[in-house]
Amino acid sequence: MTPYFSQPELEAAAALVHRHMAPTPQYAWPLLSGRLGCTVWVKHENHGPTGAFKARGGVTFIDWLRRTHPDTPGIITATRGNHGQSQARAATAAGLRAVVYVPRGNSVEKNAAMRAFGAELVEFGADFDTARVEAMRVAAAEGLYPVPPFHRELVRGVATYAWEFFTAQPELDTVYVPIGCGSGICGVIAARDALGLRTKVVGVVSEGAQTAKLSFEAGRMVETETARTFADGMAVRVPVPEAYAIYARGAERMVAVSDDAVAEAMRVYYTDTHNLAEGAGAAPLAALMQERDRMRGRAVGVILTGGNIDAPWMQAVLAGQTPRV
Repeated sequence: MTPYFSQPELEAAAALVHRHMAPTPQYAWPLLSGRLGCTVWVKHENHGPTGAFKARGGVTFIDWLRRTHPDTPGIITATRGNHGQSQARAATAAGLRAVVYVPRGNSVEKNAAMRAFGAELVEFGADFDTARVEAMRVAAAEGLYPVPPFHRELVRGVATYAWEFFTAQPELDTVYVPIGCGSGICGVIAARDALGLRTKVVGVVSEGAQTAKLSFEAGRMVETETARTFADGMAVRVPVPEAYAIYARGAERMVAVSDDAVAEAMRVYYTDTHNLAEGAGAAPLAALMQERDRMRGRAVGVILTGGNIDAPWMQAVLAGQTPRV
């Protein structure tokens, strides 16, 4: 099957992204490896300029937008926070307006970060999917370019973290990736395929937001009525068709993790590596902890996709609690 991106496409994306941010590190932390009985490589997307992997997709998408739609005055999009920071950062740097929709009750600190990057923030609806529908509706009236949660140019940028990871550690047996709308796992699959590797890619969802897992296992897209999890980066009810088409054929399997397991993984990250992980960022480690017997003795990668979590929730987690929503 033809890879989603060619090697030259990903090399060009990496060159572009690296003009705006440094490559992020990957470390094999000995305490993690000792705890889990396998060699655990962590890809530290929490070390990027927005504290999350999404910064990469903003660079490539806005570059594409300026080349293909030079008269566009700005963009409009919806987010739970990390995608919005990425788009606001790249758009305002390019002299464009950036309107970002978030659901009511969204992360206070992610909202503040988006505004700091130049976003005009609008709160709408009870969850991400409702905010997304409204943002896409408003786009035409405002004359702004609608940035969807999944776009080929977004994924090409996101895939550069996997390109870095796989070129540094091509012998990884399995990589665990969290799934919200799917750009992350699709970028990992695309980079693996472009490099011709045999690494297995495992998608991780929240037990309270299983649309991607249900869709993967049913062989068709399955929506859920709710997406309740404090791991807001995974709180999605409606699968994205373009992403589903990639992970349905490219993922090895899907794993669901509870909020309690995610909170425990956040504590493990802190004690074993002294890194802060937001819920979605810790979910891959939670899945690996759940499957430690299966992975024993192997070289395994986990994507720490971001570290942007509000202080009260992190304080609760470090105190041994699980935030409830």
